[in-house]
Amino acid sequence: MDVLGLAGATPDAVPDGELICSAKGCGNQAVWGLLWNNPKLHTPQRRKVWLACDEHREHLEQFLGARSFWKQTVPVAELDRAS
Repeated sequence: MDVLGLAGATPDAVPDGELICSAKGCGNQAVWGLLWNNPKLHTPQRRKVWLACDEHREHLEQFLGARSFWKQTVPVAELDRAS
């Protein structure tokens, strides 16, 4: 399963395989994967991923948590990047 949706991505979409923080305007390398889902749109087992640097991890977790979307945060190394 390709959790990050990177299978078949063009080199421009993921330069050198680097994963960038999902926070608006942030260009830092991601070190965390925030797993979430919207229960109104996704089945309970479905997980979407936002990426976070150390600086934005807490903010993004709070944003998702306030909407009851946040499920788990894991190190980027634990995310499945291949299909």
